[in-house]
Amino acid sequence: MTSGTGITLGAVNVQADDPPALAAFWADLLGGAVAGEHDGYVFVSAREPDGFAMSFRTRTGDRPLEPVQHLDLTVPWGSRAAAVERAVTLGAVHRWDVLDEVPWVQWSTLADPEGNLFCLAEHPPAG
Repeated sequence: MTSGTGITLGAVNVQADDPPALAAFWADLLGGAVAGEHDGYVFVSAREPDGFAMSFRTRTGDRPLEPVQHLDLTVPWGSRAAAVERAVTLGAVHRWDVLDEVPWVQWSTLADPEGNLFCLAEHPPAG
């Protein structure tokens, strides 16, 4: 048995209070496009062939008190601050920065327009 061979992230599925609005935010942030809506789902295409798509549907229950998972997104070294500023301009809320916890990554934690947390991280060049 081969472990992990060929597994990639295809899509992230999100429950939302306003699926079309949240899909538009993520499409703008990630550079994808709102690719359509079908049967209560709004789809956002991946920007690149090896990227991931997103799907948004109406929330079916109460929002959890604490997030059970969040996206860690990577930007090129030296561009995190500009990426955070751009995300805030699109409607995100900057929550905090972690710049010296470990030497291999610096990140900023943000919340999307519905309060879902995500991180923008940068990794220093090797060497």
